[in-house]
Amino acid sequence: MAEKLVLIDGNSIIYRAFFALPLLNNDKGVYTNAVYGFTTMLLRILEDEKPTHMLVAFDAGKTTFRHETYKEYKGGRQKTPPELSEQFPLLKEVLDAFQIPHYQLDQYEADDIIGTLASQGEAKNWDVTVISGDKDLLQLASDRVTVNLTKKGISDIESYTPAFMKEKMEINPDQIIDLKALMGDSSDNIPGVPGIGQKTAIKLLKQYHKLESVYENLDGISGKKLKEKLTNHQEEAFMSKKLVTIDRDSPVKVKVDDLDYSGYPASDVSTIFKNLGFQSLLSRVDGGAEADETAQELDKIEYELLQEITPDIFTDHSALVVEMFGENYHNATIEGFGLVTDDHAYFIPTETAVSSREFKAWAEDIRKTKSVFDAKKTLVALLRYDIHVQGITFDMLLSSYLLNPSENNHDIPAIGHRMGRTEVLYDEEVYGKGAKAKVPEQNVLAEHVVRKSNLLYKIKPQMEDQLKQNSQYELLKELEMPLALILGEMEHIGVLVDIERLEKMGEDLKRRLDNLEQEVYDLAGEKFNLNSPKQLGPILFEKLELPVIKKTKTGYSTAADVLEQLKDEHPIIEKLLLYRQLGKLQSTYIEGLLKVVDKDTNKIHTTFNQALTQTGRLSSIDPNLQNIPIRLEEGRKIRQAFVPSKDGWIMFAADYSQIELRVLAHIAGDEKLADAFKNDQDIHTRTAMDVFHVKEDEVTSNMRRQAKAVNFGIVYGISDYGLSQSLGITRKEAKKFIERYFESYPDVKKYMDDIVQEAKHQGYVTTLMNRRRYLPDITSRNFNHRSFAERTAMNTPIQGSAADIIKKAMIDLHEKLLDEKVEARMLLQVHDELILEAPKEEIDKLTEIVPAIMENTVELSVPLKVDYEYGESWFDAK
Repeated sequence: MAEKLVLIDGNSIIYRAFFALPLLNNDKGVYTNAVYGFTTMLLRILEDEKPTHMLVAFDAGKTTFRHETYKEYKGGRQKTPPELSEQFPLLKEVLDAFQIPHYQLDQYEADDIIGTLASQGEAKNWDVTVISGDKDLLQLASDRVTVNLTKKGISDIESYTPAFMKEKMEINPDQIIDLKALMGDSSDNIPGVPGIGQKTAIKLLKQYHKLESVYENLDGISGKKLKEKLTNHQEEAFMSKKLVTIDRDSPVKVKVDDLDYSGYPASDVSTIFKNLGFQSLLSRVDGGAEADETAQELDKIEYELLQEITPDIFTDHSALVVEMFGENYHNATIEGFGLVTDDHAYFIPTETAVSSREFKAWAEDIRKTKSVFDAKKTLVALLRYDIHVQGITFDMLLSSYLLNPSENNHDIPAIGHRMGRTEVLYDEEVYGKGAKAKVPEQNVLAEHVVRKSNLLYKIKPQMEDQLKQNSQYELLKELEMPLALILGEMEHIGVLVDIERLEKMGEDLKRRLDNLEQEVYDLAGEKFNLNSPKQLGPILFEKLELPVIKKTKTGYSTAADVLEQLKDEHPIIEKLLLYRQLGKLQSTYIEGLLKVVDKDTNKIHTTFNQALTQTGRLSSIDPNLQNIPIRLEEGRKIRQAFVPSKDGWIMFAADYSQIELRVLAHIAGDEKLADAFKNDQDIHTRTAMDVFHVKEDEVTSNMRRQAKAVNFGIVYGISDYGLSQSLGITRKEAKKFIERYFESYPDVKKYMDDIVQEAKHQGYVTTLMNRRRYLPDITSRNFNHRSFAERTAMNTPIQGSAADIIKKAMIDLHEKLLDEKVEARMLLQVHDELILEAPKEEIDKLTEIVPAIMENTVELSVPLKVDYEYGESWFDAK
C-alpha cells in the first residue's frame, strides 16, 4: 500500500469553521461550533484520503521570524474572538482522541511546518495532501503534493495540482510567491506593489516567469504607469516575496516517519463526542458500537395512547405538540396531540382531545404552563375548536430561530440534530415525500409525535440556557412569544375581501391587457406570443433592429433589466413592460387572491412568517400581502378589495415615517441627522442642503430625489455602482455623492466602519433588542462574499431594530386596545404599517391611541413619527 501523508493547516481550518457556523455551545455552556465544524471535516478527510501518515500544524504565536523582516506583517488582523480562542484546547483534545499528531514551532507558522514535512514526504515519493484555506500553500503543489483549499466555509473543497493551477490561474505553483510579491495580500498585510492586481501580475509572470526577471526586463515593460509602480516599489516587492515564501527547511523536531497513522480508537472518540455534545457525529465513528447502543437507548420510548382524558394526566408543566398534515395549517388536518410531563408520555387522538372538557380546561388554564413547538400554530389550530390555549411559556421554533437565524429548517428533528439529539425521525421518513406523502398507521404516527414532544420537553432547558448566554432570553419572552399569540389571533380573524370588486378589477385588467397586446402587435407589424422570449427576441432585435444588450444560450435576452435599458429606443418597450406588470397583477394578485379566499366567510387568512427573515422582519404567505405592488395605480387599487368585516366599521392604517433613517440617526449618534428629525424637517431636503451646500429654498426636486436615493441607499450599504444605477449617473458622480454624504454625516461613516470591524471580531451583529445575525463571510477572501457580508453588517442592525420596534408596538397596542375595552382589532402588518378595523364611533379614540403607542414604544435619541389614515377600505386608509 502506497504511503499517504495528510497535512492539515489547523489555524486556517478552525478559523473557517468558526465563521462558517453559528455560535453553538453544549450543555456545559462551552462554545463548540469551530471544533464541531473542524471535526466533521476531519471525519470526511479520514474517509476520503485514508492516510497512512498525518499531522495537524498550528501557529505557535503572533511573532515569527518574518516580523524581523517586516514588523507590520499580519498587522491588520483582528484579535481572535474569545469564543474561538477557547476552542483551540478542545480541538487538541479531539485530535488526541483520534490519535492524530499535532505540532507547533516557536517563531514559525503552520505553513512552514507543512512545507517542511511535505518536502520530506515528497522526497520519499509519498503522496501528500495539504488541506488549508490559505492560497499561500499553493506554492507547495507538485506532481506528488496536492493542495486542497476550502472554497466556501469548510464544506466545499477545490483540489490544486500543477495542471489545475495552470488551467485555472495560468501560473505554476512556484510562481505563487511571485504573484503575491507583485499583488500583495491585505489579509496578511503584505504590501506588494500598490496598484498591481492579480490580472496585471499574472500577465507579467506569463511573460517573465519570475519577479527577478520582471525587474531585469523593466525597460521592456510597456506602460509608463506600470513601470513607475514597479520602479518605486521594488524594495516592497522583494520583501513581499521573502515574506510569502514558505520555509521548507524549518527546524521541526518531528519527521514524517514519526507521523504514522493507523486509525483511531472508537471508544475514545465516542467518549469525547459525548462530552462535547456531538451526538449527531456518533454514528460516523467507525466501529462505534458503543455509540450505536447509545442511540438505540435514546430511541426507546414508552407512552400511552389515550382514548379518554382524566384531569390527573395534567401536571403543572407539560410539553404539547399539535401534529398536523398539510402545508397550510389554516386548513391542514390535525392528526393528534403529543403530551409529555416529567414522568409520563401520551398520544391523544384529535377527536378525543377536542371533545374533552378536561382537555379544554387544561389548555385554557394559564397556571398550567406549556412548552410548545410553535405557539402561533398551536393557538390557531385549537381556536378552530373554540379552545383558546393559554399558559404557553416556551416556543421551540422561535427559540431555534433566534439562536440560528440563518438556518432554513426549524422543525423538531432538525433542531434536535443541530443540538446532538437524533432520536426523532424527520417527518418525510414517517409520512413519505411529495405526492406520495400520507398519514401512517396510528401506532407509527403516535410514536413519532410522542418522540417530538419528548425531545421538546428535554431540550427546552438547554435552549433557554443558550438564549440567556446570548442575552436573547428577554427577546424571546417579551417580544417574540407575546407577538406570536397576537399574530395567531390576527390570522384566525382574517381580513374580509369584497369578491365582486376583485372580480371587476380582474375584468378591467383583462381589457387593458387585450388593448396593450393589440398595441404591441401594431407597433411590431405582426402578431406573436408576447410571453415567449423566443418569439419576442427576433421581433425586437432583428425586425425592429434594437441594440442587443445581452444574449442567452437560447437566443436574445428579453429580461426586465434588458427592456429597461431599451426604454428610450422604441415605444414598443414601454408597452411590453406595462403588459408584463399588469399580467403579473392579474395572475398573481387578482386570480391568486380569489383562489385563497375562504368560500364560507369571504375572508383571507394569511400566514405570518415569524421565523424566516434574518433581519427579524415579518413576511406573509398564502397569500403574500406584503408584496402587492403599489407603485402602479392598478396595484394600489387591489387594496380596495380589502374591507371591514362588519357594517358601520372602517379600516385604519398607521405607518412609521422613515423609521430606518431614524434608527440610523440613533445608532450612529449623528447629531446633524438627529437634529433634522428633532426639528421635524423633511430629511431628504435636509440631506440635499447638506450635501449640495445650498439653502432650503434652493433645493430642486432633482436634488431631493438624489438625496432620497442616498438616504435609503446608505441604510442598505449601497455602493457607488448601485447608486449610479439607481440615479442614472456615472459611478464617478455616485462615488463623489456618497463621499459628500459622509462628509456631511461623519458619525454615520464612523458607524459603518465600526460595525464592520465589530462583525469581523464577533462574527455577528446585533439589533437594539439583541437579535443576532451571523456573518460567516465577513472575513472571506472572496471579494463579492465579503462585500455582501459587510453591507449586511451595516444594514442589519438598522433593519432589524426597525423590525423589533414595530413588533413591540404591536404588543403594546394589543394590550392598550384590551385595556380600553374597544372593539378595534389589528388585522395585518405590512412592513412598517399596521392595519386595523374598528367601528366608526371608535375613530377618535384610535387617532389618539395608535400614534401615541407606536411613537412611544421605545425611547430613541430621535422622535418616532407615525402617519395614519382611515376609510372604507385598505386603499382609502392610505
